[in-house]
Amino acid sequence: MKAVLMTTAGSPEVLQIQEVPNPAVSGNTELLVRLVAAGINPIDTKLRSRGSFYPDRTPTILGCDGAGIVEAVGASVQRFRPGDEVYFCYGGLGAHQGNYAEYTVVDELFVARKPASISFAEAAAAPLVLITAWEALYERGRLEPGERVLIHAGAGGVGHVAIQLAKLKGATVSTTVGSEEKADFVKQLGADHVIFYKQTDFVQAALDWTNGEGVDLAFDTVGGETFHKTFPAVRVYGDIVTILEPDANTVWKTARQRNLRIGLELMLTPALLGLEQSLQHQAEILEQCATWIDENKLKIHVSHKFPLKEAAKAHQLIESGSVTGKIVLLISDD
Repeated sequence: MKAVLMTTAGSPEVLQIQEVPNPAVSGNTELLVRLVAAGINPIDTKLRSRGSFYPDRTPTILGCDGAGIVEAVGASVQRFRPGDEVYFCYGGLGAHQGNYAEYTVVDELFVARKPASISFAEAAAAPLVLITAWEALYERGRLEPGERVLIHAGAGGVGHVAIQLAKLKGATVSTTVGSEEKADFVKQLGADHVIFYKQTDFVQAALDWTNGEGVDLAFDTVGGETFHKTFPAVRVYGDIVTILEPDANTVWKTARQRNLRIGLELMLTPALLGLEQSLQHQAEILEQCATWIDENKLKIHVSHKFPLKEAAKAHQLIESGSVTGKIVLLISDD
C-alpha cells in the first residue's frame, strides 16, 4: 500500500510517500479498514518536528484521525462487517500505525460508525477535535445548562466544535476570533458573543458580557500567556480547562485568589497509557456525535483538502496557524 512515512524528525519535507506492506487482521476483534481520508492535527506536526513518542520504532506513519470502509474482520468481531463505513481516532503516535496510509488495522472497540450524512473527508476531520472538546467541556469543565462559556479560538479545529457542543448543552457562548470572516463563521455555529482579541482586551470584554462576574467556564485552546491571562475572566469558584501544557512562567496568583478549578485536557492519554476502557469511551463519544451530525445538530468544517502525497504541504499550512476548521488528506476517491 501507499503510505506517508517519517523516517526522521524534522521539517515537513521529511514526510515522503512510499510503498509498504499491507497490514493484516491478526486479532479476533480487529478490523482491516481501507482508509478514504485522514485528518491533520497539530499533534501530527509536533511529532514530525520533534519525533514520535516511540523514537525506536521508525519509520513512523503519522495521523490519529481516520475514516474509511471495513474490508475484513476478525473472527470475534460483533459490531461491524465488511462494507461498513467507520471513523475513529487511533494510532499515529509512533507505536501503532497512523492513518496517512491506504489501509490500517483497528480493534472494533475503538471504532465508531461514520455519520451517514457527511463525506469521508468531514468524518476524518472530526474524531480528535470532537473527543477533545467533549472531554474538556463535559468532563473536565463539568458544563451545565445555562452556564456562560468563553472559548478561545472558536474558528479553529477544536474551537469550532466546542462552540457547538457547548450550545447543545444549553450554555451561552462567547469566543475569541481574529477577523470579521471568522466572526461570521462562529456566529453561524451559534456563538452568542464574539471578541476580536487583536483589537479588544478579551478579559474586559468577558467581564462586560457577564456584568463583571466572569464566565463559569473558560476553554483555552491557544496556550502560552493566553492561559494565565484568562484567569481574571473566570468567575470566583469557576473553571478553566486548557488543552496545552501550562507554561513554566504561568502566574497562578489570580487563579488561587479566585479559587478556580484547573482542568488539563489531553485526549491522547488513553492511547499513550493503553487504557482500553477509556479508548472505548472515546469511541462512544464519537457514536453520540455521529447521531447529532446526522440530526444536523453538529457540523464539521473542512477548509482544505490535500491528496495523500501532499502531506508535507498540509503540515506547512497547519503550522501557519491561521486555518479555519480542519485540514484533511484524501486517500481514495470514495
